[in-house]
Amino acid sequence: MTTPLDKAALQAVAGKVFQYMTVEHSGATDQLVGVDANPVSWGLDINQWDWNPGVGVTAISAYYEASRQPEAQQFLVDWVQKNKHLARKFQHVNVMAPFAIFPDLYRRTADPYYRDTALEYGDWIVKNSVRTLTGAFQHGGDLTEEIWADTIFMVVLFLARLARLTGDRALAAEVARQLLLHLQYLQDPATGVLFHGYFCNEKSHKSSARWTRGNAWITVGTPLILAEISELTAVPAEIGERYRRMVDGLVKFQAANGLWHTVMDQPTFYQETSGSAGIACGILKSIRAGVLPAAGYLPVVERAMGGVLGSISAEGCVTGVSGGTPIMHTIDEYNQLSRYPTLYGQGLTLMLLGEYTHA
Repeated sequence: MTTPLDKAALQAVAGKVFQYMTVEHSGATDQLVGVDANPVSWGLDINQWDWNPGVGVTAISAYYEASRQPEAQQFLVDWVQKNKHLARKFQHVNVMAPFAIFPDLYRRTADPYYRDTALEYGDWIVKNSVRTLTGAFQHGGDLTEEIWADTIFMVVLFLARLARLTGDRALAAEVARQLLLHLQYLQDPATGVLFHGYFCNEKSHKSSARWTRGNAWITVGTPLILAEISELTAVPAEIGERYRRMVDGLVKFQAANGLWHTVMDQPTFYQETSGSAGIACGILKSIRAGVLPAAGYLPVVERAMGGVLGSISAEGCVTGVSGGTPIMHTIDEYNQLSRYPTLYGQGLTLMLLGEYTHA
């Protein structure tokens, strides 16, 4: 039996993690290796319009819901004002990630800008985003016929929140369809966990990496999405069945210290903090939503909390976070990525701390 962690102490840690991600930082260029795709901009530069700051501000919005710290809400308002000129309509789901906070901001401020802009971009996504042969959103750019686990958090979450904001039942149904398609095409029938991606033309998972952070995007994204759409559309039972099978598989790969290795079935690979935090946060959210029972699953969260807390510096810097990760050609390449502080690392950790301490 695990001992519940002190919530007041965790709230203090969450405050430091938040502060660390919202001050000016330069790219951690002394920690990089050549494998990284775009390491400097995927570090701690929050003044961009892409998936990395998108995860960061989504986490800050969740932190505000958990803590009601007024500086968190003010940061989001200021961030949008400073960076909204960078938003664009582009065939890559990553650039849509920041819009996930717009329904939250409209609900809190009643400023029609957030609602109207969310509607404009949501409508564009639904009408213009390229689908793969399977009907799932193509991850984007030159990634032709590729399905990525990341897509669920980067764009489907935004669409789910927009559906709830507007009461759009057709959009909610499309969200459920996208979530199910990603689970169907990414789930490993042998272990239940997810592969990083699926190549529709080749009908393969390329290196077939059971990548921890990819699993985290869907582990935490699913309960967030279901909370938005469950009253608007009939959610296929298969989503819950596949989700529980995934989590049961994840539990089997958790290391003794509570973390997961960056490729979870490779115990000699380094352990990765952001994916571990995201998985733990998703499991905890699912327990609270009644998707998973506390018995058997809450100890998984408690163990993960211990491992994640051990990866946070006294200043609030989340360490042990792998750089931005495309679908690699080989399993070994995942172990070669640099590790450095990032907004998604800070963000997924902040979401876990906020969820754990939320009354």
